[in-house]
Amino acid sequence: MKKNVLRFVIALCVMSMFFIGCPGRETGPIILGPATDYDYAPISLGVIFPLSGAQAHFGVESSDGIILAAETLNAAGGIMGRQINLIVTDDVNVPANTISNFMRLTTQDRVGIVMGSSTSGATSAIAPVAQEAGIVVISPSATAFGVTQFGDFIFRTCFIDSFQGIAGANFAFDGLEARYAAVLYDQGADYNRGLAHAFIEQFTARGGEIVARQVYMSGTVDFSAQITSIAAANPDLVFLPNFLNDVALQAMQLRAQGINVPLLGGDGWDGVVGIAGPEIAGGFWSAGFAADTTEPQGVAFVESFQNRFGRPATQFAALGYDTMMIVADAIARAGTTDPQIVRDYMAATNAQFVTGMISFDENRNPIKSAVIKEVQLVDDVLVNVYRATVNP
Repeated sequence: MKKNVLRFVIALCVMSMFFIGCPGRETGPIILGPATDYDYAPISLGVIFPLSGAQAHFGVESSDGIILAAETLNAAGGIMGRQINLIVTDDVNVPANTISNFMRLTTQDRVGIVMGSSTSGATSAIAPVAQEAGIVVISPSATAFGVTQFGDFIFRTCFIDSFQGIAGANFAFDGLEARYAAVLYDQGADYNRGLAHAFIEQFTARGGEIVARQVYMSGTVDFSAQITSIAAANPDLVFLPNFLNDVALQAMQLRAQGINVPLLGGDGWDGVVGIAGPEIAGGFWSAGFAADTTEPQGVAFVESFQNRFGRPATQFAALGYDTMMIVADAIARAGTTDPQIVRDYMAATNAQFVTGMISFDENRNPIKSAVIKEVQLVDDVLVNVYRATVNP
C-alpha cells in the first residue's frame, strides 16, 4: 500500500512539474536568440539505460543503436525539420536510479518521450509513474509480460518472454528433438523466471518432460549443487534462460561435470560469445535480430553500426536503433511531439524496420518474428550463426 501511495505522489510531482510552463505539451528546449520559432527547436528525447554495472552490455548496445539512428535522422534533416537532441542517462540497472533519471528528464529537461530501460525490473519501476504523468516510455528489451500492463503509454520493441519461451520450447522439441529437459534459472529475476515458466509450460504441452528444475539467486558463481541434480536426471537438453555472465559460468560447469547435451537460452545470451569458452559451442538461443541477415535494411544497419562504433552489431543495438526509428516515425506521422498524440500514432505503427515488420497488439507488444542462433566455433573463434526463424 505504501508503495502505491509513493508511486502516486511521484506521479503527481512529475505531472505538475511537466505541465507548468509547457504550452501545448510540446517537448524540446526553446532556442533563444535569432531562431525563436518553436517549430524549429530541437526535439529532446530521454534515454535511460544501464551504461555501467553488470547489465552494461545490454544498455550500451541499445544506447549506441539509438545514437546511430538519431545521427542518421539528423543527417537527413531530423524530424519535421527539427534536430534530435538525445539526453542519455545511466541507471546501472538499479530501479531507484531509473526513477530518479526519469524524474530529472521529465521535469528539468521536459521530455515527453523516454526510451529505456534495458531490463524488465528497471522499466517496470517507471512504467506506472509514466502512465500517470502521460509520458511515453518504450523499451527495446524489457521482455516480461507485465511491463506494458501499466497502461497505454508503455511500449516495447522486443517480443515478450511468453513468445520467446514458446519459440524456444518448440525449437527444442522439433529442431533438436529433445524430450527430457532440465531448467536452471535465477528465481529472483523477472526475465529469467518468466522465460523459464513459458518454456516449461510449452515444452510439457508438446509432450516433453521437465526432469530437473533448479534455481539460484543473483550473484551465484558456484552451480555445482544444481548441476549435480541435473546430471542425475539425465536430460537431453538444458534450458538456461539467464544473462550472459551466468550462462558462461554455467556452460563451463555443466561440461566439467560431463553434461554434454545441447544448451538453449533466450536473448539474455547476447554477447556470450565474447566472454565464454569453447564449451558454449553448440548452444542455441532466441534473439530479435541476426547480424548475418541478408535483408537489405538489416545489412545496411550492420555495416553502419560497424563503421560508427568499430564493433559488430548485436540484437540489442538493432532493437535500440528500431526504438528510435519507431519514435521518429510516430512523431513524423503525428506532426507533433505531444506525448498523448504520439502515443496514438505509435500504437498504429505498421512498418518494416531493421528487426523486421513491426505492428503493435492491444497491449503495445510488437507482433514480430524471433530468430534462433547457434553458437559455433569457427577457426577457434566463437560466432553466432542464424539457424531458424520462428513466426508469431
